[in-house]
Amino acid sequence: MAGRALILVENLSVPLDRRVWQESVALREAGWEVHVICPMGAKQDREAEAVIDGVRIHRYPLRAATGGPVGYLREYGSALWHTFRIARRLGRFDVVHGCNPPDLFFLVALAMRGKGTRFVFDQHDLVPELYLSRFGRGRDLLYRAVCLLERRTYRAAHVVIATNESYRQVALSRGGKLPGEVFVVRSAPVVERFHQVPAEPELRRGKPHLLCYLGVMGPQDGVDYALRSLARLRDEHGRTDWHAVFVGGGDTFDAMVALSRELGLGEAVEFTGRIPDPDLMRYLSTADVCLSPDPLNPLNDVSTMNKVMEYMAMARPIVSFELREARVSAGEAALYAPANDESEFAKLIARLLDDPDERRRMGEIGMLRVAGPLSWDHSKKALLAAYEAATDPR
Repeated sequence: MAGRALILVENLSVPLDRRVWQESVALREAGWEVHVICPMGAKQDREAEAVIDGVRIHRYPLRAATGGPVGYLREYGSALWHTFRIARRLGRFDVVHGCNPPDLFFLVALAMRGKGTRFVFDQHDLVPELYLSRFGRGRDLLYRAVCLLERRTYRAAHVVIATNESYRQVALSRGGKLPGEVFVVRSAPVVERFHQVPAEPELRRGKPHLLCYLGVMGPQDGVDYALRSLARLRDEHGRTDWHAVFVGGGDTFDAMVALSRELGLGEAVEFTGRIPDPDLMRYLSTADVCLSPDPLNPLNDVSTMNKVMEYMAMARPIVSFELREARVSAGEAALYAPANDESEFAKLIARLLDDPDERRRMGEIGMLRVAGPLSWDHSKKALLAAYEAATDPR
């Protein structure tokens, strides 16, 4: 059954949000009329209205949060108002597909329920765990509030889409959903987007090896752990035969640049900010080792990291901390340091730099995983099954 689907996302613009874009295109190819409401990007996705590959995108201006939890309350309140405003003029939908954070889009679905609209909850993050991991305020009043909103979201959802089995178990236990109401749609890179190009030795800045980090730079993303590990690689292992590039942006970008200087890494570390895909392919094709330094915390342990999947799509070996879902994703494509142990993280980087055969073997394993059991083709089937369940008249 195909109809009209309204996808709501707040934390990234579309099509920059790769997961939401893949889902949107998959639904459109299956015959759905797909609309997306999202914020405008800072440097891209600036048009208020766009139609791309048949997907209708409606964007609103949004100022990113500053100043801790209060700033996020302002951001989320503004996003919810704009979402309601745009959704009201778009008319009736068969499905409202809400992607968190925040856990507020159930309110839009409830407002449309009288018209027969079904609600699909696409749980990108466990917001209670995100709150604990990001702010370190403990189980205070705001924590209890986000737990309440999560419970209300689960209750309103006809179907829950989970990004991995850990999230699925939370939906079954904490969310009280039935097994037939929860579908695992793993985030998977578009293999066609990630392709090898000839390595460019000049990107190593005169060093034999290139290390690469790709991803968001927020308080919970571990870029500070990566930088301290690189300082230990230099100080404890005497290794200066590498250059490191950090690709991406986020709330802590400026702080991480400052930390690299404090650690004496200024000449050895390069921060590019967000870059176009062709430049990203150049760096990843040249990289010898890729870094996934997300520390162990309540959120990271059970979350699938997009960067891990993207490293594997480029056949790059990975060094990660020991996290439950990191190991599920990467398997033998990564080496795992004990959680948050920067000395061991540095030691594993040194080990891979000295073993090109192991790097090649791990890269091949990762690429086969992404092209096979972790491919988007499998996730697309689960997405369409979730929509079929959501719209089943029974």
